[in-house]
Amino acid sequence: MLKTISLRATQCSYLCISSQKIITRGYVQQHQTRLFNIGNIVKRQRGYEKKELLGYSMQEMYSVVSDVTNYQQFVPYVKKSHVHSKHNDGFKADLIVGFPPLHEIYTSNVTLKSPTLVTSECKDGRLFDYLLNEWRFSPGLKDIPQSCLLDFKVHFQFKSLLHSNIANLFFDLICDQMEQAFVAEAKRRYGEASIKSHILSSKRS
Repeated sequence: MLKTISLRATQCSYLCISSQKIITRGYVQQHQTRLFNIGNIVKRQRGYEKKELLGYSMQEMYSVVSDVTNYQQFVPYVKKSHVHSKHNDGFKADLIVGFPPLHEIYTSNVTLKSPTLVTSECKDGRLFDYLLNEWRFSPGLKDIPQSCLLDFKVHFQFKSLLHSNIANLFFDLICDQMEQAFVAEAKRRYGEASIKSHILSSKRS
């Protein structure tokens, strides 16, 4: 009798454990399926624009943004950056970006106009159908020289549906982290901001 009860308890325990595995596996598969099946409703094109008052001068912010050679040291998701093909208006740069375990390389054409403009454009890479980053700086408050207005925008479309899905899941986080990284680098180089940053407008599409 005791052996029968013990056997039934063991069987019950095994069935419970097996059920948990089935439920857990089903839960994981459900969320994996959701991640890779949202392509039908996901936006293939994304855009982000922001106007912000910063406590650093135009030249200071321009120096940080144009320092593409060192992007891997302070820009999130940039694993490596290599500047080459320099010309009068700027240069080309190869950048490796990604979220582990996804890493991709693309070439960007960077145009510089000190201290007012930095643009980065990619039209023919394996990663993007197109990518446009624009940083435009203008004078800030009249009585605070160490300030400037930033007009920032990024527009992109990935070639891969997988990359589009990932970008859409983390789009807001990526945009915020990227911009904050440049301001944080300005603080590391030039010290505390003269004023607290103020977002004047923002738009996501």
